[in-house]
Amino acid sequence: MKFIVSSGALLKQLQIAGGVLNTNNTLAILDNFLFDLKGNTLTISASDLESTISTSLEVQSTDEGLAAIPARTLLDGLKALPEQPVTFVIDKKSNSVEMSSDYGKYALAFVEGDEFPKLPELEDVSTTVIPGEILANAITKTLFAAGNDELRPVMSGVFFQFNSDSLTFVATDAHKLVRYRRNDHKSDHTAEFIMPRKPLTILKTTLASMGQEVQIHYNETNARFEFENIILTCRLIDGKYPNYEAVIPKENPNKMEIDRQTLLSSVKRVAIFSNKTTHQVRLKMAGTELQISAEDLDFANKAHERLTCSYDGEDMEIGFNSRFLTEMLTNLDSDNINLEMSAPNRAGIILPNDGLEDGEDVLMLVMPVMLNS
Repeated sequence: MKFIVSSGALLKQLQIAGGVLNTNNTLAILDNFLFDLKGNTLTISASDLESTISTSLEVQSTDEGLAAIPARTLLDGLKALPEQPVTFVIDKKSNSVEMSSDYGKYALAFVEGDEFPKLPELEDVSTTVIPGEILANAITKTLFAAGNDELRPVMSGVFFQFNSDSLTFVATDAHKLVRYRRNDHKSDHTAEFIMPRKPLTILKTTLASMGQEVQIHYNETNARFEFENIILTCRLIDGKYPNYEAVIPKENPNKMEIDRQTLLSSVKRVAIFSNKTTHQVRLKMAGTELQISAEDLDFANKAHERLTCSYDGEDMEIGFNSRFLTEMLTNLDSDNINLEMSAPNRAGIILPNDGLEDGEDVLMLVMPVMLNS
């Protein structure tokens, strides 16, 4: 089995597939890339049993064959080579792969490709098509808000909700929540499923450089994303997602409009002097003035800043975790934001005031922290 391929083109595809690799695998075969050669098409697969990614590229060959090649050694070897054609010769008698470049020859052992886990067959699937740019944006806007609690696995992923009116993506860790909705795209099928973090991270980085449409095929247990030359299949998180709509307060009479970057910079500065356990910053709104303060009584640290804002409502003081506020404000693109509140012990709603595309709807919710007396 022999083929010739551009080192740069191969490395690019290996890096995409490599996003699925674990450092500690339960099965030794999962430390390998599966090479499946059929004439001039080479398909490369990688898996961690939960997620499998396959990507294909064109090579010079007329052969056919399967081989599982050590992933880390191959990746590191290609990274060290400048762009040039590389010849691969896979010899089943000696169980070795020989790579030949302008600089010399390199050999590594391989294992039979038949041992590699087979891709799960999806039955009774529904399909929804989404532009790649929109899916990448939805993942970017929501994934940061997903939780890490192993005891609540349903909250460690992003909730996909498709219907005939809109596509909705939600993530929450019970302290913060993001709902990203597209009213300009819809699905022929009503569906709800929870996508794990790892395949979403791969999709986000891969889709960012591609303008392709993404076909999402899904059933009750698995989802498959197909775009360009890539197929990503993953097992869905099993369980029922919490009723997120119930935690979004509907009546928020106290409304503040402020420049996003000004607020973000202020929160970052003031937070340096906050308590290192609670990360609490205090927002006090009255008229056209917002006061932001923080203190750490243990070390006698404190900070106080005044900003100009547009505020409509009763004078109010509320505390937030500065890290959550910073994350949310960083993940918005708008120049101005609205912060809507009802009471110091109820969630605050952050809404972008501009910068949204037609049909795009973003809502961020942050829970307050109890104010120090």
